[in-house]
Amino acid sequence: MKKYYNSSGKTNAPLSGACEINGIVYLSGQIHTDENWKIIGETVEERFSIIMKKVEEILSEAGLTKNNIIRVQIYLTNISEIKDLNSVYVEYFDIHPMPVRTAIGVTELPLGASLEIDIIASR
Repeated sequence: MKKYYNSSGKTNAPLSGACEINGIVYLSGQIHTDENWKIIGETVEERFSIIMKKVEEILSEAGLTKNNIIRVQIYLTNISEIKDLNSVYVEYFDIHPMPVRTAIGVTELPLGASLEIDIIASR
């Protein structure tokens, strides 16, 4: 049975915030926007924080926390920002073992974002 969570749907995006199947929660990719879809965040640290706040809202709706995250996919339009992102990432994920992760350099992201994060969590 599928269950949907819509925290990110507050902005009328054409997607669900997350879908749960058999105890695995798949979150839609999150970018660093405000509630009006305006890109916000000057530094990679600010952008990461904005995105993870959205992730935590969706996880909370599903009754989960960041400790339930098992996979993180990171998309960067400037892959050289990975060093700065790693600094804030290890502070945020102060759990061991850490989630598995992939970081991918891309040409562009929706709405001109420079960072998008895709999460999978498990009960």
